[in-house]
Amino acid sequence: MMDVQHLLPANRHVVIFDGVCNVCNGAVNFIIKRDPAAQFAFTPVQGELARSLLQTYGVHYSDVDTFALIKDGRCFVFSSAALEIARDLTGFWYLFGLLRIVPAPVRDFIYKAFARRRYRLFGRRDSCRVPSASVKARFIGMPEHSQSRPL
Repeated sequence: MMDVQHLLPANRHVVIFDGVCNVCNGAVNFIIKRDPAAQFAFTPVQGELARSLLQTYGVHYSDVDTFALIKDGRCFVFSSAALEIARDLTGFWYLFGLLRIVPAPVRDFIYKAFARRRYRLFGRRDSCRVPSASVKARFIGMPEHSQSRPL
């Protein structure tokens, strides 16, 4: 396992996403558009940094269906990651936090059911995204084999 702490951007939250998933890439674009303060940095789950982060926080790689969030020394997964991300976006997205009244096992069941079908419903890429020049600084630990066109 690599030492990852020195690679993490200071004062930013790290979103680990499935770099070949069309839904996940759309969600990354959604977050970037609603995060003008650039609180979030992104790394694909296919990269060594993401795998090391997950291992550091005791989360098995195969347990992360779409997103994980490293924030304030904690790792959030499944619906909790999505709700925690929404909390910091501009606009009224923080209101999704009201869904926390639904027990996590129920939220996560729905989240995982969608995640299992995301490729079938929305497709996938052959390789991880290559960020456009305007947002490249927001991406860390990108795999060397990223060959897709910029998004």
